[in-house]
Amino acid sequence: MNIQAMMKQAQKLQNDMMKVKDEIDKTEFSAENGFVVVKMNGKKEITSLQITPDEDFDISDMEMLQDMIVLAINNASQKVDKETEEKMGKFSSIPGLF
Repeated sequence: MNIQAMMKQAQKLQNDMMKVKDEIDKTEFSAENGFVVVKMNGKKEITSLQITPDEDFDISDMEMLQDMIVLAINNASQKVDKETEEKMGKFSSIPGLF
């Protein structure tokens, strides 16, 4: 294989990777924990935080609410990681790429 063909193949691979990464970045991931719903994009930026407490919620349960928020954020983040691994993992088997 000549160097021009290798360079062309590498450029195509880079473009493919960028398309997949862009797709992941634009995807919205949602996680719910109790009455807390967190949405984040593939860049792990929180785009929405919704808290809908039920009628039994008491302000003294604030610590529980904080825990629910943390868990929902962590769950959404794990979804981003999983999606990224599933879609970008195929590129990691290419020697010398990473």
